[in-house]
Amino acid sequence: MLLISFIISVLSLLFAVYLVFWIKKNDMGTAKMQEIYEAIKKGANAFLKRQYKTIGIMAVVLALVLFAVYAFSGKMIEGLQVSLAFLLGAFLSGFSGLVGMWISVRSNIRTASAAQTSLAKALTIALRAGAVSGITIVAMSLVGITGLYYIYGILGYTAVEIPALLVGFGFGASLVALFAQLGGGIYTKAADVGADLVGKVEAGIPEDDARNPAVVADLVGDNVGDCAGRGADLFESTAAENIGAMILGVALFPYLGINGIIFPLVIRGFGLLAAVIGVLSAKANEEDEPLKALNKGYFVTCALATVAFYFVTMNMLHNILFFFAGLVGIVASIVFVFVTQYYTEYKYRPVRDIANASLTGHATNIIAGLSVGFECTAATVVTISAALLASFKLGAMTGFEHGGIYGTAVATMGMLSTAAYILAMDTFGPITDNAGGIVEMSGASEEVRRRTDKLDAAGNTTKALTKGYAMGSAALAAFLLFSAFLTEAGIKIVDLAKVEVFVASLMGAMLIFFFSGITMRAVGKAAGKIVEEVRRQFKADPGLMTGASKPDYAACVDITTKAALKEMILPGLLAVIVPILVGVFMKAEALAGFIMIGTIAGILLATFMNNAGGAWDNAKKYIEMGNLGGKGSDAHKAAVTGDTVGDPFKDTAGPSLHVLVKLLGTLSLALVALFI
Repeated sequence: MLLISFIISVLSLLFAVYLVFWIKKNDMGTAKMQEIYEAIKKGANAFLKRQYKTIGIMAVVLALVLFAVYAFSGKMIEGLQVSLAFLLGAFLSGFSGLVGMWISVRSNIRTASAAQTSLAKALTIALRAGAVSGITIVAMSLVGITGLYYIYGILGYTAVEIPALLVGFGFGASLVALFAQLGGGIYTKAADVGADLVGKVEAGIPEDDARNPAVVADLVGDNVGDCAGRGADLFESTAAENIGAMILGVALFPYLGINGIIFPLVIRGFGLLAAVIGVLSAKANEEDEPLKALNKGYFVTCALATVAFYFVTMNMLHNILFFFAGLVGIVASIVFVFVTQYYTEYKYRPVRDIANASLTGHATNIIAGLSVGFECTAATVVTISAALLASFKLGAMTGFEHGGIYGTAVATMGMLSTAAYILAMDTFGPITDNAGGIVEMSGASEEVRRRTDKLDAAGNTTKALTKGYAMGSAALAAFLLFSAFLTEAGIKIVDLAKVEVFVASLMGAMLIFFFSGITMRAVGKAAGKIVEEVRRQFKADPGLMTGASKPDYAACVDITTKAALKEMILPGLLAVIVPILVGVFMKAEALAGFIMIGTIAGILLATFMNNAGGAWDNAKKYIEMGNLGGKGSDAHKAAVTGDTVGDPFKDTAGPSLHVLVKLLGTLSLALVALFI
């Protein structure tokens, strides 16, 4: 069965290559569109080159540290293998981000061109481009882990020994994902905030107006943050969760044999097939709402994944209770999508409340947005809790020792069975956003802009949906990794009444808030530099506002690049160093408390930030559609302020917390020998 999964992964990669050729056959639009495209491509390539050079150096240093830890423990050979797996995970995580950015840059111009004649065609191009990223990332994760599994088998390791050797792969993926998400998130929101504050609020010009010196940096940010950063993030998710589930499968080896260990890899392969069919089934009519077509593809993916889950579970685990546990995960993923949709789509009460609050000023808009963010955590926690309790109970009912914990792992696999399609929907967002910017800057007709606005509004919702899904899956995965850490460390109970465990737990919650504070400050500092530069250009050259002069776009791109790379270092290092210090000086049980409470705080804060930010954004979009006074009104100005506050919430700090809560688990697993 593992060989079948490997073959499916390779075939999925070939399908992604086919989609690339299909996308590249589409028209690239007018000469003006191509000029803007070249500027975006140049800026995105320059940022990623400098960012990955920095991340690469840190990855090599940490690989040496990892090797030294194992060597110090008398496990030099094992240390070498884990360190090499770490570098492979880091490389593939970085490559995943590169794939996401590469396809996004090349498809946004084709989406913009297609929107000149057809909304349906533009939607198809954007979704299939997103599918290139989603399918490639999930397939590469499977190929990497399955390949290592076979290599370790050839080297003579047993099926029970191999999962522990894979933890380096997950840690490497987590590390790169954190820095990619941080750097990209700081870049995209610094540029976005700077462009909005001066362009829309002060100068009164439309979004993505060619007269705004920060507009190209803003469009570049969509690619390096929302595509490259999220690509690395979801690669890390699939890798870490597969490895954690495999480690828990070792505990059931007496009952399930090797099948309990390789089950996560096999089911993920069949999930890829479901996503491929789902993408091909997502087709829109000209008059349809874009979300209708996207939701159709998602439900097709869920249905096929459920069928595959049943047959694979019965064939490998021979117990229908584990299928029901997986079904819990699939249902939970659907619930997360609809909870996020309710709180972030303009058709529903929460976003309308924020929009209406904008009528009475900036402060009431902010208050309403914060209220929505706090409120939405209840539905998220109830869903996570119900999924964990139900899957644990179903697993325990099998009668296997450790069956309950394995049930939660199966539920996590169920939730992630649709990961490739979810990532396709996520990448759809920044592609349509960029397409709208290209259309605006190239002076296309109002009809074309209406089509891209429709796609952009759907893209804002899909980005919010996928963040909700990512946070939900991160919560289940964090519990899974936490359970795997307890297993590896030989810990039965974490006693919060012990003072060192309580203190470490308090520090875990503190890290989440301190990390978020530094990340938000980084966006503010970088955005401030962009604001100053845009103001300087407008003041120095009055011809910019009349269109007689061309802005210096490169200056803003360069400022944002330097600021993002500088500001990502501190929060990234903090996330790695603090848990290591806790584990070394306070030992494994205290570190378990640190991870447990840090995870809980991270889930709640990320949910708050993601949904509040998404709601603020779509409240602004709702007003821009002509409601409550429309563009340029006082309500619109208040909504722009709310959106600006929400930008680093939903695109920098919130998504970075997804990675952080999983990094705590993969790091502790990789360095467990140091903490015992």
